[in-house]
Amino acid sequence: MNEFRYQNPLIERYCSKEMSELFSDYNKFKTWRKLWIALAEAQMELGLNITQEQIDEMKKNLDNLNLEDAKKIEKETRHDVMSHIKAYGMLCPKAKGIIHLGATSAFVGDNTDLILMFEGMNIISKKLVNLINNLKEFAIKYKDTPTLGFTHFQPAQLTTVGKRACLWIQDLILDFYDLQYRIENLKLRGVKGTTGTQASFLNLFNGNHDKVKMLDQILCEKMGFKGSYFVTGQTYSRKIDYQILSLLSSIAQTMHKITNDIRLLQSLKEIEEPFEDTQIGSSAMPYKRNPMRCERISSLCKYLISNSLNPALIFSTQWLERTLDDSANRRISIPESFLAIDAILEIGINVTDGLVVYEKVINKHIQEELPFMATETILMEAVKRGGDRQELHEKIRSYSMKVTQEIKLEGKKNNLIEYILEDEEFKLKKEDIDIIMDPKNFIGRAPQQVDEFIENEVNPILNRYKELLGLKINLKV
Repeated sequence: MNEFRYQNPLIERYCSKEMSELFSDYNKFKTWRKLWIALAEAQMELGLNITQEQIDEMKKNLDNLNLEDAKKIEKETRHDVMSHIKAYGMLCPKAKGIIHLGATSAFVGDNTDLILMFEGMNIISKKLVNLINNLKEFAIKYKDTPTLGFTHFQPAQLTTVGKRACLWIQDLILDFYDLQYRIENLKLRGVKGTTGTQASFLNLFNGNHDKVKMLDQILCEKMGFKGSYFVTGQTYSRKIDYQILSLLSSIAQTMHKITNDIRLLQSLKEIEEPFEDTQIGSSAMPYKRNPMRCERISSLCKYLISNSLNPALIFSTQWLERTLDDSANRRISIPESFLAIDAILEIGINVTDGLVVYEKVINKHIQEELPFMATETILMEAVKRGGDRQELHEKIRSYSMKVTQEIKLEGKKNNLIEYILEDEEFKLKKEDIDIIMDPKNFIGRAPQQVDEFIENEVNPILNRYKELLGLKINLKV
């Protein structure tokens, strides 16, 4: 029973069906067969003694995966690729002699890994644009809503809720461009032979270099790629794994930062992730509304960021044309990195689709700090009315110190404005102060920056990929 065996939480709890199916054994071994069919077709087209009948037999059994036969053979041979060649041959007696002709194990293994990562990055691309779109709508809605800015998690000058969301979008866009670069420039290992020299294929084609080069190109085109890497050892450079998993790590870093921000703001009761009517925040404290979705994202991000060390170690310790100490590691680190980033983005879409903003709480926090931030404007207005700048500056400093003590030691509210209004030397009335104290006087160009950023940076991406938008995510748990 499965209950007595370890179940991967990435699959059981977190990632999507499409990503788990992409990296399934079924899809992996089916892709191996697609590669063998494409290789045989290309070899036939270039004149080798392979018949259409053999090709048809292979195609007929493409989906007929006799995995149990392959497992039995692998126990005897201790070789996964040979076990599947033999298992496929059991179903294709006419074609078994030409399956994997001239190829090495990396032909199916490496090319399949590249194909799966390519398809995985396209799944990620779809989810990333939906996440960006959610945050775009959020930024537009709250572009004019003043909020305290924070530096060092200490109150700083005001910004807007929408402008802060644009900071999150900016990082996601940087990741998105890197993702598109990797998608557009990824190649196959191609048909390269045992040490990458194509010697076996040169023998098959009786020394015809042009046909060997054409074989490589035809195979790539049949598998949907523009071409292959010009030079490989037995494997493609493991640096490619590092580049791709580093990209996934970068997206995870961005999501960790975003969700940390949301968690801080939820602690301040300013912004809250979705919380369902029947959801329980704590088994002991019924009143709690924990940011569990953002915490889950942060947790998975930590795993993925640390996982990016694996391909760095693998690449740096490869020997000459290849060494097999990459195999067991890559079987785990590559699929699980894709499963993890898929889960992170799925949860992220769910969170950003239902963020709740508590504007009255935000304004309350602004009012607690705004008197300090408004002092320079108040000082300038008082000087215009005939006051002495140096004397008034000292008064404001003195009142500010007094108010700070009252807030911290006595728990009083910020009464700085009251002290200023009571001091006749400032020559200011309450209506004068009220005009100065409008929070929107302190947000600079934040609303305009939101509009300009979305028009120039965000919309071009969303318009280009608009057919991918509209994704809704319902979490498993």
